[in-house]
Amino acid sequence: MKSELRYKYLSRSRYNRYLTATANDINRAKRLYNANIRLAQAFHPTITQFEVVLRNSLNLQLGSHFIDTDWIINQKNGFMRDNSLQNSRFFIRNSVLKSENKLRRRGVAITSGKIVSDQTFGFWVSLFLSHHYRLIGGQPIQIFQYKPSAENRASIYDKLNEIREFRNRVNHCEPICFNGADIDCSDALQIQTTLFNLIRWIEPDLIPFFEGIDNIQNKVNNVMQI
Repeated sequence: MKSELRYKYLSRSRYNRYLTATANDINRAKRLYNANIRLAQAFHPTITQFEVVLRNSLNLQLGSHFIDTDWIINQKNGFMRDNSLQNSRFFIRNSVLKSENKLRRRGVAITSGKIVSDQTFGFWVSLFLSHHYRLIGGQPIQIFQYKPSAENRASIYDKLNEIREFRNRVNHCEPICFNGADIDCSDALQIQTTLFNLIRWIEPDLIPFFEGIDNIQNKVNNVMQI
């Protein structure tokens, strides 16, 4: 790509960070920029499949808790509208209502499965916030049946939120190969470790599947060789 196109469409400020990290070596900067894209790409399968596992685990757990497989629809008039959630502007309830309205506009039948699959990663992570967590009897942490005893609601939430924020960085094409001005993938590798820990704490037998789709270390190695 020509420099004028790169600066116009990728932005000079975005690209300058790669130039700084490579001592203004244009060819190295190009390779580093592309390697960062491939590293972000490598995270996509692991993060998205973890989100599926987290979502389905929480859905099953709460379905059992409420003795209702349609809990996500029916609890709009249950815990989701508790007065204590006014400060959060009834985030969970409004998320469900938004999904229902979207389905209605498309002329699609509203089912619990469709509502569950339409919720964001942030929706599921928010169940670990104390104001939601206490209203559902601390059920969310029960999905981590293999977690170390030292892990609690707050520590699990912090880990999930770190993944959520990292996921947003990846989706917004932000660099994940830097520590300050240095080429350094340690933060990305820490996210990888956190992901695998959380998967293992839900179900250790899932690890081989995730290892089979994981190519993160290979892309980190490519970054560090530039």
